[in-house]
Amino acid sequence: MVAHIFHGVLTGSYRYTTLTDVTRPAPGRPSRRRVSHPSARARPPRFTCSYPACGRKIFQASLTCADDGAKLTHRVTRWILQRLAIDRMSVSATAKALGIGWELVNQVALDACRKLVYDNPHHLDGVRILGVDEHVWKHTRRPTEPSNLVTILVDLTPLVDGRGPARLLEIRSGRSAEVLRTWLQERDPKFRQQVQVVTMDGFAGYACAVDQVLPDATKVMDPFHVIHLAAGKLSGCRQRLQRETTGRRGRKDDPLYKHRRTLLTRTNYLTQRQKQRLDLLWATDDEYVALEVTWMFYQDMIQAYGHPKKSEGKKLMSRVINSIRKGLPAGLEELAQLGRTLWRRREDILAYFDIGASNGPVEAINGRLEHLRGIAPGFRNLNHYILRSLIHSGQLQTRINAL
Repeated sequence: MVAHIFHGVLTGSYRYTTLTDVTRPAPGRPSRRRVSHPSARARPPRFTCSYPACGRKIFQASLTCADDGAKLTHRVTRWILQRLAIDRMSVSATAKALGIGWELVNQVALDACRKLVYDNPHHLDGVRILGVDEHVWKHTRRPTEPSNLVTILVDLTPLVDGRGPARLLEIRSGRSAEVLRTWLQERDPKFRQQVQVVTMDGFAGYACAVDQVLPDATKVMDPFHVIHLAAGKLSGCRQRLQRETTGRRGRKDDPLYKHRRTLLTRTNYLTQRQKQRLDLLWATDDEYVALEVTWMFYQDMIQAYGHPKKSEGKKLMSRVINSIRKGLPAGLEELAQLGRTLWRRREDILAYFDIGASNGPVEAINGRLEHLRGIAPGFRNLNHYILRSLIHSGQLQTRINAL
């Protein structure tokens, strides 16, 4: 093998690069490496090769601590990700600690996040239980506008298997069946075959998308959203009776308005005084019979989910669904609406008692994203918000040391 001979440093004009590195001579005190002259830059040397058969004549040395053309070293990039993903610091606070610009810190964090996690072809391997929910990423006067909503997708498999917490997989703009259907269709067939369970709220669009793209997957309607749906019907019945009996909205001294929160409380958590108030409410006026019946079914649903044996809880929930499916007397309009909805989604509701997966961890990640907006208010760019969310909740912590 003929050895190549390099001659000196090639002179001439070339691009200079500012190089920043965290040496941390003291804990929490990052410093910047510079050459002796204040205006100088780190110059990777260039060499020329004198071997005639060599097809390349100019070579530039590479730094092991940083990529070519990078302004930050691997070590400072790891430090930035640790502050953002583990310490939950904002980009501005991280940039201030390093003494560099916000744009540089933000871009480095986003590029490193893509490289470590989301550009990895094995990122979606092993996803068997998928959680889907909506999230309001921008709070305005009309938070339910389509432009303010996103669909979040969460891998619940590690939590169910006991290997770790749930992880955020992706965030897509909008909330519709088309959004979820498009994301699922973009994944390879292997991923769609391995998904066995999809947990969701009561939004029919998500259920429709799963039926079309993942026909073999089991849909699970989350218990929280089922009870929330029943609580909405109970409140609707109370408000209707309030208008019918008084001709106006509730006031603080009205019995129905005074006990609005007590009506939504589980019977196990009611104090003796609250129980006496409810008993007095049911006994004083026959006009509240419809509210009492709706309240009883609401409590039966809570008891079904809280039963220590899932098999018995499933029987109780099935009994409730069959009881209010149809044939209810006049005056129970809200309960009849609830019965039609529960019957239409009965398979998804009862599947919870067989599988046990729920959207609780997805709601927890929703809370983390609310915290993110609190430490970095004023997000305007949705792409930045999505990537920052993935940094916070995408289980990036376990891969940071790879830098």
